[in-house]
Amino acid sequence: MRAVSAVAVLLSLTLLCSPKLYAQQEENSDAQPVFEFHSGFWVNLHHFLYQQGRVERARADAGPEQGVSPQYRSFRSIEELTPQQRVAWNSAVQIYAESWSSRDLLLNNQMVLINNRLAELEDCPELAGRIATECTSGIVPELVTALGEAAPIYRQNWWVEQDRANRAWIAAMAPVLRNMGADLAGELADIYQSKWPIRIHVDVVNYAGQQGAYTSLAPLHVMIASDDSRNRGLSGIETLFYQASHVLAVGLEQAIERECRRLQKPVPRDLWNAVLLYTTVERTGRIRATAQTDADTTSKAATQANGNTLGARGWGEYDLLLRRYWQPYLDGQVDMDTAVAHLINAI
Repeated sequence: MRAVSAVAVLLSLTLLCSPKLYAQQEENSDAQPVFEFHSGFWVNLHHFLYQQGRVERARADAGPEQGVSPQYRSFRSIEELTPQQRVAWNSAVQIYAESWSSRDLLLNNQMVLINNRLAELEDCPELAGRIATECTSGIVPELVTALGEAAPIYRQNWWVEQDRANRAWIAAMAPVLRNMGADLAGELADIYQSKWPIRIHVDVVNYAGQQGAYTSLAPLHVMIASDDSRNRGLSGIETLFYQASHVLAVGLEQAIERECRRLQKPVPRDLWNAVLLYTTVERTGRIRATAQTDADTTSKAATQANGNTLGARGWGEYDLLLRRYWQPYLDGQVDMDTAVAHLINAI
């Protein structure tokens, strides 16, 4: 990995970039996790085309007067492309619109595999293996063609600004991670009675789905949008730890499923996600209230920490239930199984 393509933040307040330091960290089984941030070209292009394909599908359904992409408005307009570029770009967007943009980025296994592979190939000049055999992607040829046609146009017209925004987001998160990350990581590990993986791969992209972020497991891979207002300031740290904690909270998910089977109830939609978000935000608030952190950093982040309410994520129906039945577990008044049982019984 080139140092310019990734920045890793060790929660014990050290910035890591060299392979030697990574190796030393991995030998320490008691270490806090490392968030390894990437702004990779291919995953960014993939998500950008995915988003533009969704815009194209919405425009086709609603009529030509609807659905001008916010990304086009924010960066360079497609109207500024040359005629040849416009044809090639529209062709790539159409391939996504006709198939790939209708698939869920997280729930569709093929999309997860494609995303993971593109993350591995972030430094490759192309995906067909013509220049370097190790860059042979192995993904669907139709998608390789679309990405290959769009790549030089994207690189010339949008990538510089999007990459700059991604790196600015990473730079803004680093001091808050240094101040709060170790405490928050420890709290969440205790709550979910689990251990963090040594390294957490985070790809920062311009667009990461309707929720602004998502996480796939095995391997753990966090995607987070730098351009989403819900991921700014302290809300960005909350989103980051909420997403990463999916790997910690498998036991909680299993406890919810067991209780639902016992009561012969369907597993409530998005309950697991709501519990994880509620827990992360609650613990972040506690740590922020008690930790002696850098005043300027904390103040600036706090003014933007408003994007992660359950209501903002579409899970407001769980807010009162979690305050009533999950909060006692966070306060140490009941054990996890009891809290889950009360919660499922109340739904």
